[in-house]
Amino acid sequence: MLFLKFRLSKIRFKLSFALVLKNKVMKVFKFGGASVKDAPSVHNIKNVIQGFQSDRLLVVVSAMGKTTNAMEEITAALFEKDLDRFRTLVQERKAFHLAIVSDLFPDKLHPIYTEVKDIFNDLGNRTGNNLAENFDFEYDQIVSLGEVVSTKIIQAFLALERNDTVWIDARRLVRTNNNYRYADVNWQKTEALITQMSADHAQRNILVTQGFLGHTDEGFTTTLGREGSDFTAGIFAYCLNAQSVTIWKDVPGMLNADPKWFDNTIKLDKISFKEAIELAYYGASVIHPKTIKPIQNKGIPLYVKSFLNPDADGTVIQESTDSDSLIPSFIFKMNQVLISFKPKDFSFIVEDNMRRIFQVLAEVGARINVMQNSALSFSICLDMDLRKLELIMDKLSEEFEVKYNDGLELVTIRHYDQATIHRVTEKKDTLLEQKTRQTVRIVMKDIA
Repeated sequence: MLFLKFRLSKIRFKLSFALVLKNKVMKVFKFGGASVKDAPSVHNIKNVIQGFQSDRLLVVVSAMGKTTNAMEEITAALFEKDLDRFRTLVQERKAFHLAIVSDLFPDKLHPIYTEVKDIFNDLGNRTGNNLAENFDFEYDQIVSLGEVVSTKIIQAFLALERNDTVWIDARRLVRTNNNYRYADVNWQKTEALITQMSADHAQRNILVTQGFLGHTDEGFTTTLGREGSDFTAGIFAYCLNAQSVTIWKDVPGMLNADPKWFDNTIKLDKISFKEAIELAYYGASVIHPKTIKPIQNKGIPLYVKSFLNPDADGTVIQESTDSDSLIPSFIFKMNQVLISFKPKDFSFIVEDNMRRIFQVLAEVGARINVMQNSALSFSICLDMDLRKLELIMDKLSEEFEVKYNDGLELVTIRHYDQATIHRVTEKKDTLLEQKTRQTVRIVMKDIA
């Protein structure tokens, strides 16, 4: 009888514990490639996570280091049927990951060794003869493996000390259309799948999943666009009604400029969702532009913090706009080209002219950073891409006089004053300038 009471008490405790976990609000963490580039970095991630023992975490992880770039090279070599190069590149990625595994797992019989080998062995056995005609489809099937491998390694490493971790496959949870490489999310189906997954793993405190990945109705892997892991964090946060999202970076938070191009940067302690969207749109690289919308819709705060100093405050992005204009922000885009179009018949730049120009830009996949028109001229600023530039000139030179300047810089200043404009344009020649009440955009080049 005493034994029975003990068993019933134990069962009630387990049920109660499961209910607490099921109802515990999730926090979403995202770690990028720089935070998982080698074994010491993975140790650091574990230490960061261990600082949140009382929290339930959904951890989104990118591919390790520069693996996504390497997987793109592998895909290209396979499609070019350069099989020697393809197999060499696959072996290099395999060796890279196994070296990290060897540093993390002294037990050479740990299953993670076999898992990593099998993934790359299967990839290496592909040949150019059994590829789909759609390059973007094959890109997603291959490049996605970088995130799969990194998350398997990290989850296995966390599980050495904690038995409440589980590996989650985003390729079975984030439902998208079949627009490979730039897939659009089916929010209704995705929310249902992620909600069910969370309930199924109610007794797990650390759920490790992949950034950047999704799947079609047919079960094929898709990707959400380069640097899409931030967006994945926003998707899971939205679907789980998360308490917060934290993006862990190698910087102390969102800075008012990229330290590569700007001295004396200042951390933005607090900005609004609106300001973050503006900065991301103009090219600030800390946050993927799509990340903000899902979490803003549910009022979920977003933190940008340093994985090198996890106890520091970082930056919080939330609803209030009170702090937005306190510090000017600078976004630099280098290697720009400014193209101008003038109708050869000396007609005005009107809707028909612009329709033709935009049609060609869409055909070649050119994305406009700035545009401006006068009565007789239309100018656009793009990221320099020689192939696209040649296509644009070839398609439009019959109707327009097309000229361009390359080797330019585009700087965007949010909450500018004359002093900030002078600071960035000193010793520069300004080719184009646009001002609104809060933003100035300047296309410029070094004075010869």
